[in-house]
Amino acid sequence: MNLLFRLFPTLLKMGISLLHILVPVLALLGQWVYRAWQTYTLQLKAVTHSRPSTGSHAAKDSVPLARTAWLQRLKLHQTLRRILLPITAILVVLLLWQIIYSQPGANLPTPLQVWQDTWDPLIKDPFFDFGGNDKGLFWQIWASLQRVAIGFTLAALIGILGGMIIGVNRWLHEAVDPIFQVLRTVPPLAWLPISLAAFRDATPSAIFVIFITAIWPILINTTVGVQRIPQDYRNVARIVRMSGWKYFFKIVFPATVPYIFTGLRIGVGLSWLAIVAAEMLIGGVGIGFFIWDAWNSSRISEIILALIYVGIVGLLLDRLVAWIGSLVVAEDH
Repeated sequence: MNLLFRLFPTLLKMGISLLHILVPVLALLGQWVYRAWQTYTLQLKAVTHSRPSTGSHAAKDSVPLARTAWLQRLKLHQTLRRILLPITAILVVLLLWQIIYSQPGANLPTPLQVWQDTWDPLIKDPFFDFGGNDKGLFWQIWASLQRVAIGFTLAALIGILGGMIIGVNRWLHEAVDPIFQVLRTVPPLAWLPISLAAFRDATPSAIFVIFITAIWPILINTTVGVQRIPQDYRNVARIVRMSGWKYFFKIVFPATVPYIFTGLRIGVGLSWLAIVAAEMLIGGVGIGFFIWDAWNSSRISEIILALIYVGIVGLLLDRLVAWIGSLVVAEDH
């Protein structure tokens, strides 16, 4: 009972803060639901008035009409479920986090404390730049994304081209596959000392770590995709005496595209993981060094906020590659 009385002010404060956040969100969600329902009702009325209502035609037309209404209702329900379930899960996690770490002497700050500690200027103004490493989270993430873009692009180009060459040559695949299987299991940070010794500079060393981390899933998935081309396709190419370039662009590449984008999705995720870890050691501007610097200064709330940003950016990168892949695969098929 005493514990409940001690937690009551904290829970009350948390509830008021959550209401300030949830009321606008729920208002926007309710407005969207209302507009969606209005659109559904107008469509239903339009379909009803456009169909005959007498004779045997009415009975026949009632089936597609009911099916259309049911599909629209099902689509609305699925959309609401995809929105409300994640929001509910996030709120439950925040509530449990707030309750568990509201005790005196807790090692981690509560969500409300994180919000208060990081609001000004990290959340309020993520674009500030006071020179040196004292920059907002936008610039920290932007610097990391630039390194990821260079390393991942190099890995994609070499991985796709190398995978196709290895995939069409069985002897070459048998020769290099054991080497790839050994190298792909090396942790990303284990490559950092070698890259620093080779390049003598932090930025190319970080880019190399991204490259060597991302290339293996791209290379291996592309190789597997080439090897799984149906034998019938190859037989047809031999019968019509298809040239090497035409065989590559008409058969090999289209059949391998799904495998390529599977490797790219894995590679971009590993690239983002590698750069955050590498920047903790090489320093400079970047989200990884920002996290490490915050740890050295005991700014735990800033670390938590940075981790949230890292997770969101990683999700967006994965969804971006998946979206591009869906467009390419759809066009290919």
